[in-house]
Amino acid sequence: MRVPTSKLQQLTIFTTLLTGGGIGTMYYLMQKKFAESDYHRLAVVKLETCPVAMESLGAPPLKVHNIHLSDRNNRIDHYTAQVKIPVTGSKTGGYLYTTSVRSPVSNRWSLKQAVLQLREGQTIDLLDPSTEQQHPDCQQGSGSTSDPDWL
Repeated sequence: MRVPTSKLQQLTIFTTLLTGGGIGTMYYLMQKKFAESDYHRLAVVKLETCPVAMESLGAPPLKVHNIHLSDRNNRIDHYTAQVKIPVTGSKTGGYLYTTSVRSPVSNRWSLKQAVLQLREGQTIDLLDPSTEQQHPDCQQGSGSTSDPDWL
């Protein structure tokens, strides 16, 4: 039995659209899951409560972008999460490098590292009390262009 070429073309187009739609839906759901996670939320809240970082970005408005799923800096397992979150304000943008750990006892995430690196190379450490304190809620580090230690 021969199948007409037009039917094969229609089947190919349908399959391609169905596959593309499935991949798009999977990508959307994965990004939604990351954005709703405690380790992501803790980092964004810490950034939003740091006036120095928010002023440097030109925020509000603060725009938190989707993480790059293929970025090797994003590593998540049951008890640790290292995530590079792209953020922008009206002045500039950068990446919020975070490390969070989950307590096996309480099953809650806690933020262990939160460093904002701006496009210009300036870094603002949101947690490290050993850096020069600019504001009670966050600290500003040197203008180093190197990434945080875990990169």
